[in-house]
Amino acid sequence: MSGGVTRAQSELPVIQKAFDLAREMTQRTRKLPRDLKFVLGDRILETSYDVLDILIEARYARDRRHLLVRANLLLERLRYQVRLCMEERLISVRQYEHVARLTDEVGRMVGGWAKACRA
Repeated sequence: MSGGVTRAQSELPVIQKAFDLAREMTQRTRKLPRDLKFVLGDRILETSYDVLDILIEARYARDRRHLLVRANLLLERLRYQVRLCMEERLISVRQYEHVARLTDEVGRMVGGWAKACRA
């Protein structure tokens, strides 16, 4: 990119936060026990990557509302998947709190974007 603008600066903030969330989930699922890595871990990764993919698609879509509703649904699914990890002691409470904050932040940003689309 020219003019000293980094890739992160050129992206919508919600997309950057979703990217951060996907990266965090990638790091967390690496440490899951082998018997759960390929079930729960894969579901968590797929959900977090789907959120990112949908938000990228929404950036270029004419009618984004249905995509933003879908992103919110996936974020809710991710909340439960990560909570399950915490309750099964697969991640620490501190790690859970960090992921929950990231997820909530992305959710608030998606909600604001959806609200702006309705106006």
